Amino acid sequence: MDAWLDANSTTLVVVLAAVGAVLLVASLVFLALWRASRGRARAAVRQRAEAERDRIDLELTLAEQGSRLRMIRELHEIAVHSVSVIITQADGARYAATQDPSVAGRSAAVIADAARETLADLRRVMTVVRDGEAEAGPQPGLSSVRELFKIMRDAGLEVEFAESGESHELRPGAELAIFRILQEALSNALAHGGPGTTAKVTFSWTDDGLQLLVDDDGIRAEALRGGLDPYAEAQKHSYTLDDDLAALTQAPSGRGITEMRERAELYGGVFSAHTVPGVGFTVQAVFPSIRHHNGVHGVPLGPR
Repeated sequence: MDAWLDANSTTLVVVLAAVGAVLLVASLVFLALWRASRGRARAAVRQRAEAERDRIDLELTLAEQGSRLRMIRELHEIAVHSVSVIITQADGARYAATQDPSVAGRSAAVIADAARETLADLRRVMTVVRDGEAEAGPQPGLSSVRELFKIMRDAGLEVEFAESGESHELRPGAELAIFRILQEALSNALAHGGPGTTAKVTFSWTDDGLQLLVDDDGIRAEALRGGLDPYAEAQKHSYTLDDDLAALTQAPSGRGITEMRERAELYGGVFSAHTVPGVGFTVQAVFPSIRHHNGVHGVPLGPR
């Protein structure tokens, strides 16, 4: 009997010890889960606070940029009006000088004062634009195209360049527009086609105009990187005439495309971009009269 009691007592002790151990482990697990839950809750609170701070900072930045844009627009309108007055004064002085040469000197002084005031307004515009930024350096032009090609080649894009016709001097703004369109087209070719993509750049000059053409083989290059036969892949898609027409007529969208189109239109250009099925992408900007285009009304101003 005593042995039976001792055995039962031992079993009970073991069971109680096991239950205690289970309860202890469960308590530790629950404690760990609780602490982890509290940690996640605190992290979520911190993330919400950071997101709220970011939202407020973004709203403040947008408000600041909106105010800056309004200032720029207002100063720009004043400068445009001032330039119109200067042109009127210059035309009047030219006419008056034919009647009385002494008028030319007095008119020149008036025009010079008006030009200085306009220059001051334009400098104020640039001060607002560059607020908080480093002083801008010289803007790139067509003389920087070779350097751009080198940078893109170093990044992995194969660039081939051809030029036809006799080039002519362009206004700095026109050169900058062409350079930025070319830069964006090459950057897109590298971004979408990847290293090994070839971009063929062509400048075709006319007496008064320029055609910029950029053809890349990004689709073909991507297939080759994947170990595929680009010609076989193209045949698999069974491209039809409708596919080609869709590629040519459906205008691509996106910030880069919109910017290139707007830059071209500023100088009387016609911009187009489309996918070449199975090959890549084509960007074209045609400027019929960029040699004399004033970037405002498309009026040929004649040689400078």
